[in-house]
Amino acid sequence: MELEKRKSIRSSIMLLITAWIWGVAFVAQSEGMNYVGGFTFNACRFIIGGIVLIPCIFLLRRVNRESWEALSGEERQSRNRIGIAGGVCCGVFLCLASSLQQFGIAFTTVGKAGFITALYIILVPVLGLFMKKKVRRNVWVSVGIAAVGMYLLCIKEGFSVNKGDFLVFLCSIGFTLHILVIDYFSPKAEGVVISCVQFFTAGVLSGAGMLLFEQPSWGAVTAAWMPVLYAGVMSCGVAYTLQVIAQKNIAPTVASLLMSLESVFSVLAGWILLGQRLSGKELAGCVLVFAGIVLAQLPEKGKKGKGQGK
Repeated sequence: MELEKRKSIRSSIMLLITAWIWGVAFVAQSEGMNYVGGFTFNACRFIIGGIVLIPCIFLLRRVNRESWEALSGEERQSRNRIGIAGGVCCGVFLCLASSLQQFGIAFTTVGKAGFITALYIILVPVLGLFMKKKVRRNVWVSVGIAAVGMYLLCIKEGFSVNKGDFLVFLCSIGFTLHILVIDYFSPKAEGVVISCVQFFTAGVLSGAGMLLFEQPSWGAVTAAWMPVLYAGVMSCGVAYTLQVIAQKNIAPTVASLLMSLESVFSVLAGWILLGQRLSGKELAGCVLVFAGIVLAQLPEKGKKGKGQGK
């Protein structure tokens, strides 16, 4: 029992670090746009993220050697094929969502972008209705609370919406679809294989957008080396690996709540590193959005809840 408690505490710390890495990544994405275009930034960071995860595949297989070796050769091949196919599908949605987020961040603050993006936690169960999944009552309450929060956070005088806020909201829908696709493929293959393939897929698709719509130069890419490396190595590689390892020893609901703190860390990072401040109205919106996110992850009384990780 004491060992399980220590594992749970250690996993909680790892997920807090994961949320912090993802929160600061919004700053890296914002700064990267000062040097290169959105497609160029995403192409570089996703390719780097895919490369970083290659050794993680073999590392995690070694850690889980007994379960992997228990599979027959045909079962291993099947899991690898599904992992590759799932990774390609996930990569398409990841590229779409990340592109919308990257271009949206250029027109809004990283704090607002963090909270708006985190709406995927509420949207996942709502869109799950189309897959005939039941939506709990507290999720509908969360939708109402988050809607009020979004109004305070994004709607300006004359009921106008900032271009960046709108693009980031579309990105949260993209990430919702991305999570639903992962939910379909992940039980059938290794999560780290799916993630590695999706990063390479998203990197190639972003690279196509880079060549079609932007004029990348090696000088601009090297000038953006710090935000690109942070987003590629830390956000894609390190944070994902921490998430995979940590979620084995902690309840899914608790894991989701800890990871949703990325929205809070994005505000703090934007304030400390970029000097971006939110108005009182926007801060009130952030509080309501976060309250809705937390409520959506809490199990109903008398029921065992299941959270949705990123």
